[in-house]
Amino acid sequence: MSRVKEFDVGEACDGALALFRRQGYEATSVSDLVTHLGVAKASLYATFGTKHDLYVTALKRYAERADARVVSRLAEPGSGVAAVRRLFDGYVAEILGDETRTGCFVVNAAIELLPHDPEVARLVERSWDTLEVALTMALERARAEGELSDGSDPAALARFLLTVLQGLRVVGKGADAASRVHAAVSQAMRVLIRD
Repeated sequence: MSRVKEFDVGEACDGALALFRRQGYEATSVSDLVTHLGVAKASLYATFGTKHDLYVTALKRYAERADARVVSRLAEPGSGVAAVRRLFDGYVAEILGDETRTGCFVVNAAIELLPHDPEVARLVERSWDTLEVALTMALERARAEGELSDGSDPAALARFLLTVLQGLRVVGKGADAASRVHAAVSQAMRVLIRD
């Protein structure tokens, strides 16, 4: 008869996610994880594999949740430009409301582990692809509704906005985040509306 796990796997994964997000991959030791999660090292290895396996599992969990929220925001009925604006406003609120400046786990992973970690790179790229496709669809809707000029390129605009959104996450970790973030969002929206 197999032993019943003595901890909730989902809660442990979320706890690891929070720790990796706050400290990063390299700065988080297995001992840190054992202490933070209150799970024996042997149980941690038996459930998740290596520290890297646990990191990848936590990153995948975070990205799936975050990507679903973004896709949902951008797919809301109505104006495509308004949907993009709401997404930007949501990013700004998250960034400026993050007093610890922990930031986005996907962006943190990209900064710390790309390009030398192919598995993490695939997850990061998949998340960025999801955001870019959702932005493209919202902008195609905006163009069809006459909010953008007929000559606008929704895919190119989406790639530009993806870059701005990820850049917001990076500068949001700095001391002068508010002024930089607000200025970048204003400029991005001017480019979008002018297009």
